Amino acid sequence: MVNYISGLVFVVLFLLGLGGTFAIGQEHPAAAVIFGLAWLFLDVVVSSAIRLAAQWEKAVVFRLGKFHCMKGPGLFMIVPLVDQLRMIDTRVLTVHFPKQQVITRDNVPVTIDGVLFFRVQNAAEAIIAVQDYRYMIAQYSQTSLRDVIGQITLDQLLTEREEIAKQIEHHVEKDTKGWGLEVTGLRIQDIDMPEELKKMMSRQASAEREKRATITKAEGDKEAAVNLALAAKTMAASPGAMQLRTLQTIDGLGPTASNTVVLAVPIEVLENFAATKRGYSGGGQA
Repeated sequence: MVNYISGLVFVVLFLLGLGGTFAIGQEHPAAAVIFGLAWLFLDVVVSSAIRLAAQWEKAVVFRLGKFHCMKGPGLFMIVPLVDQLRMIDTRVLTVHFPKQQVITRDNVPVTIDGVLFFRVQNAAEAIIAVQDYRYMIAQYSQTSLRDVIGQITLDQLLTEREEIAKQIEHHVEKDTKGWGLEVTGLRIQDIDMPEELKKMMSRQASAEREKRATITKAEGDKEAAVNLALAAKTMAASPGAMQLRTLQTIDGLGPTASNTVVLAVPIEVLENFAATKRGYSGGGQA
């Protein structure tokens, strides 16, 4: 955040000192030069003592190389030339894992990348305990990712991504808690597998879908057969049911001239006609 307060104080004091230098210089030029240099030094010291931290920043103050206190957010003062500051961003930060190859428990190589979300909970510990907390937590997260995924199978990796992310998050948070960092979340972005394995999984999924389709069709045929058997029993119990069903089917064809009506005559009727014909033929010959 830009410290405009310090710049404003410097300009105001500089203008006041410039006016005083001109006033003294009219009578004592040498004294005016000394006064101007002393005032400029005082102006630089005072303006540099005024610091400003944003709402999301914490200032870690080191006095003569030793940790002194934490200040901010807002306006605060330090001792120039004695105190040193390290401004720490306390907002949620992100660390992206580059794509890296990991071998699962069933010896399948996969390439994984992800994102870790964390924030600085204690700015003093984050500065004093570790050299570079961003680099440290990034490397530790990648190591935890390899350790966790190495203990699970490929099927678990594909179906339990949320649980795996929570396990990695728990590992990182447990070991980085003493370093002033708080892990707020971890997400696995992409899982890339070899092309041959992708083809095999695609064939497996296709076979599984075909299996379900075949089972569904067989169950439908079974239900249709049961319903047809019940319908046949109902028609057999009623002498005119078959004729009514035939007439209903013919009526449903519609008046279109292009329709072809096929009437199914039971074989028993044809056999009766044939027997009657043979009877008449035999009686005539006799």
